[in-house]
Amino acid sequence: MRILGQTLLTASLATALLTGVAAAETLAVTHAHIHTLAKAGEIASGTVLIENGRIAAVGPDVAIPAGARIIDARGRIVTPGLVVTGSSIGAEEIEGVDPTVNSGVEGGPLSAGFDIQYSLNPDSTVLPIERLTGATSALVTPVFRGRRGDTRETLFSGQAAVISLAEGPDILLRAHVAMGVDAGDRGAGRAGGARGALIPELRGLLAEARAYQRNRAAYEQNKVHPFALHREDLEALGAVIDGREPLLVEVHRASDIRQILAFGRTEKVRLVLSGVEEGWRVAADIAAAQVPVILDSDEDLPVSFEMLASTLENAARMTAAGVSVSIHGPSLTTGGKAVRLAAGRAVGHGLPWAAGLAAVTLNPARAFGVADRVGSLEPGKSADLVVWSGDPLDTSGAADVVIIKGQVQTGRSRQLDLRDRYLKGADGLPPPYH
Repeated sequence: MRILGQTLLTASLATALLTGVAAAETLAVTHAHIHTLAKAGEIASGTVLIENGRIAAVGPDVAIPAGARIIDARGRIVTPGLVVTGSSIGAEEIEGVDPTVNSGVEGGPLSAGFDIQYSLNPDSTVLPIERLTGATSALVTPVFRGRRGDTRETLFSGQAAVISLAEGPDILLRAHVAMGVDAGDRGAGRAGGARGALIPELRGLLAEARAYQRNRAAYEQNKVHPFALHREDLEALGAVIDGREPLLVEVHRASDIRQILAFGRTEKVRLVLSGVEEGWRVAADIAAAQVPVILDSDEDLPVSFEMLASTLENAARMTAAGVSVSIHGPSLTTGGKAVRLAAGRAVGHGLPWAAGLAAVTLNPARAFGVADRVGSLEPGKSADLVVWSGDPLDTSGAADVVIIKGQVQTGRSRQLDLRDRYLKGADGLPPPYH
């Protein structure tokens, strides 16, 4: 939420920024250029009515109840809040300080059983920073944190979760939204050093999980051969083999993508592909399998032999082929600002603007099973929306007002608090010296 800048907020917007988080109230965002990403489509001038934390109505002629708090958008763009993917928000504070990094394990018995929901910290100083960018929810992705020389054949990184970035202690939106697995160079390395071992080992691990689910009593009584996976891993994989949770597969080159798609068909498991730098080469296959993808639209260099065909047009070409594309930033520690600008760069290389917006809102919400709650502006959904000062997919745009669960967020962060604390006064001294 930009307080300083060229855009002058109306009195209603300024009040919204300074009020803070209040109890659930009736809000009406009026005179807004609304991109609903729903059946209502784009509304040139309309109102979003919010009651009890949810969207009550969206349209050009919405009746506003008496006593409703008015936020006049004055023609600004209003969109669903950003859904950040490929992030460690809430599970990682400072990348270089190990005790603050809880996004994955580097030892111990668990792999698939690692559950990132228990790593979440609602008091993380990262969350307020993300709200400033227009992000309202995020996929928190587990990562393999093995040390150099680690020989553990751990193919699964664990279970991802979707969080809300609303202020307050209750940030978990949905747990167990995907099971992470690496099917690229690193995954092959952990499977013994070659791709020829990766798929067979994955099949074997899923077979173990199926055997465990069929006869837990035999497992408990030690009447089955020893399993490679820990009990918690076998329990976690139950959601994968019965279709409740997709495998979030990091995969890059075209041949590997084909192999993973075939694996998904034969094993009858749901997939979401991440990375997919060469996805445009097999876009028709991905679309036919109805598998969503998550990619970094900035990848255009052959930084490894599995990314030789990287291109800035990857998102545009896959979208044209019918693939549901979500866009993430260049690293786990980048959030809303990097994500929306990455979508903008994809638009600059052929992706339609509406598809770019969907790639950072509705598409990731659909991919991870939370589209019934976030990702678009329609009655019944959580009131997660942003009033932008300009184009949200361009550097000219910034988040003026962020509303999450029907509450206007304060627009504060630790950085802003420190800035204000140490600004020099008229006498040349910062306030703490007075």
